[in-house]
Amino acid sequence: MTPEPPIPPQQGRERPDPHEETHPIPRALLVLVPLMVAVGAAYIGQADLDTPADWGDGRQAQELRGGPAPKAGAPDGAALFAALCAACHQTSGQGLPGVFPPLAGSEWVNGRETTAAAIVLHGISGSLSVRGSTFNGAMPAFGSQLNDEQIAALLTHVRSQWGNSAAAVQADTVAQARETHKARTAPFGGDKELPPHD
Repeated sequence: MTPEPPIPPQQGRERPDPHEETHPIPRALLVLVPLMVAVGAAYIGQADLDTPADWGDGRQAQELRGGPAPKAGAPDGAALFAALCAACHQTSGQGLPGVFPPLAGSEWVNGRETTAAAIVLHGISGSLSVRGSTFNGAMPAFGSQLNDEQIAALLTHVRSQWGNSAAAVQADTVAQARETHKARTAPFGGDKELPPHD
């Protein structure tokens, strides 16, 4: 019988592999996880899915937005702005410097209703001066996407936010702007092509 070879020093420094033995998971965790699953399932099971969700303090979204609630069946200008405009003009109405102009205090927003309607109907491509600064972004046309009532609601919302206090826009005004510029097939080429705003 040959003697076992000596253990090298490097191997002697090694620790044995850890073993979980009979309790690989703490017992408290084994109780806690099923309890959390049961509570979550009970919460979901009792949730009322047939009514609109309230905010945490019980106010509805319209109350947080401020202003009068839209009439039943009427377009919601705030919702249209959030869906179509906020990504560029920002929820604050301040836009992005050099690219997307601010709506807050804008002479185009607070000026002639028909000009504001024409901008939303046909969009803008090119240099635009707003509050003494020049912007070179592009605004898409929404004339084929939105009807006159929706554009009127959107403009009314924008003209009453962020310190703006211009008059509400009526669907008839949008219809007038649509008729006036019906031959246009391209966006306005900046403020040089836009109708006057004052």
